Amino acid sequence: MAPFKFEKPKNRDILGGDLLAQSLRNLGAEVAFGLHGGHLDAFLIGAHDAGIRLIDTRHETTAVQAAEGYAKVSGKVGVCFVTANSGFSNGLPGLATAFADRSPIFCITSSPPLQDAETNALQGFHDQVVVAKPITKFAHRVTNVEEIPRIVAYAFRSANTGIKGPVLIDFPIDVLFSPPVLDRVALGAVDVPPVAPPAPDPATVDKLVSAWKEAKRPVIITGTGVLGTNKVLQTLAETTNTPVFYSNKFSTPIPADHELRGGPATGLAAFAGKEHADFVLLLAARTGFLLAGRSGAVVPNDATIAQVDLDGGEIGKSHAVNIGIVSDAGLFCEAFVAKAGGGFSRNDAWVKKCHDLNNIPLPYKQQEKVMPDGQLHPYHGMAAVMNSIPKDSIIMVDGGEAGQWASLTLERAKPHVAMVSTGYLGFLGNGWGYSIGAAVADPSRLVVNIHGDGSAGFHIQELDTIARHNLKILTIIANNYAWGMSINGQDLIYEKTSAARPATRLSQGCKYETVSEGFGCTGKRIEKHDEVESTIKELVEATPSLANMIVSVKPTTPATLSMVGVTDDPNWIVVPYYDNVPRPYYKQFENGLRANE
Repeated sequence: MAPFKFEKPKNRDILGGDLLAQSLRNLGAEVAFGLHGGHLDAFLIGAHDAGIRLIDTRHETTAVQAAEGYAKVSGKVGVCFVTANSGFSNGLPGLATAFADRSPIFCITSSPPLQDAETNALQGFHDQVVVAKPITKFAHRVTNVEEIPRIVAYAFRSANTGIKGPVLIDFPIDVLFSPPVLDRVALGAVDVPPVAPPAPDPATVDKLVSAWKEAKRPVIITGTGVLGTNKVLQTLAETTNTPVFYSNKFSTPIPADHELRGGPATGLAAFAGKEHADFVLLLAARTGFLLAGRSGAVVPNDATIAQVDLDGGEIGKSHAVNIGIVSDAGLFCEAFVAKAGGGFSRNDAWVKKCHDLNNIPLPYKQQEKVMPDGQLHPYHGMAAVMNSIPKDSIIMVDGGEAGQWASLTLERAKPHVAMVSTGYLGFLGNGWGYSIGAAVADPSRLVVNIHGDGSAGFHIQELDTIARHNLKILTIIANNYAWGMSINGQDLIYEKTSAARPATRLSQGCKYETVSEGFGCTGKRIEKHDEVESTIKELVEATPSLANMIVSVKPTTPATLSMVGVTDDPNWIVVPYYDNVPRPYYKQFENGLRANE
């Protein structure tokens, strides 16, 4: 990185907005996602002059999520801009997901002039820094134009070092539009060399080597933190003869055809109650509901568990961990391989068993491609989609049951990168922004933006953004005219007690293919199984494009069945999507019911 030197624009004064834009460009920012607001004009003009590409979206939530999608695919900090108060408030969901999912985002916002504080000025009601602090790594208001480069550099480093996450800087409009005193511009703390991430403790690595060599059925489960570890992770897997699975937050960089690629970690649930893994390395993969919680279905409770994470607080958060290591994932892989030597046994039967998980005979494979209601079976429809898209595409999975069908068939597509966009918040609609960011980060690949008709409705107006910027995105809507997980969950719980299914139906009259065409994208409707392959291949060549694939609301996905947790045992209270809880004082409760009969 060259030493930062600000440049005076031609034919006008240099302003705070120029300092902001040039500071970001000096730090490596090449693109920013956002929505226009007059508060930000000094920055937007400065960004244009500094060579930063501006991708303007139709909603601030999507802008922040596009910055996150860009960060997840590029490995760089995603930059976004939202205007004062109203735009800021719309951007909060994006900050919330980025904070929960540890994504490095630099969010720019503005506010009324400093002299107008607490005067009920336009777009000046909320103190944006106070509101943002709980869901950011760093939030700050710049009150001195000359300090912009220093604060920007500090915030940028905060976003992208250690446990990564979003930062937000509030630049009051008068600060952005004010010219700095040039010899007072704070440049001293701008050009800081990159901070080296933490490496693992050598003695703990030795302990892990010994434990790993004793394993008969080892697995590695990776998370988002393995971004950029492609070669060294593959070397780790090959050195230890260990199959690699991934949390659906981010697919493993192990090649699609490699014998040690096991697919989504949820597939390990097929071994529950059978001969399961006896050693699990959680490599930058957080435990929780994405790995079946504390049930032991994915991470067996009786296995030797090792966990590597940048955050020591995550280690052992929901599972008893035998070996914990605070380290960067890539540095851990390098250190382990350097110390490992030989002596790792190879269990060919286990390797094959793990590799074949994606081909196990799910009951859906044997079911008819058309359901009794005459509509396409969602499993077969999504499988046909995955078979029809180009290998090495980038796949964003959104929605409830639509997302689950996509995850079950994902490995068929042999994706370059795949991720479930809903994250730890279960946030529907993220896929639109993620797809936009991914398409900008890697324009060489097709981005497949998968939704149900529920999640699609959150930000479908971004088809306009996709068309205006001619992004290589194919949107797939698995349309069953319902909130699938919601209605199927109600069916499981209330089948015997109520016919009502409140707030679960969506319109059968919405023609998403027509909506797509109205926004300037190609649109096609798919109603039959033999139409899927040809239509998807046609739409791949016609991006930006959208397929409205009509599917049945049944059957219920296995994930919904397990998450709802219905039981006939009267001693348990069913708590949908969480662990059931024991009914307190059940005998007294039962006696009370009998007394009232």
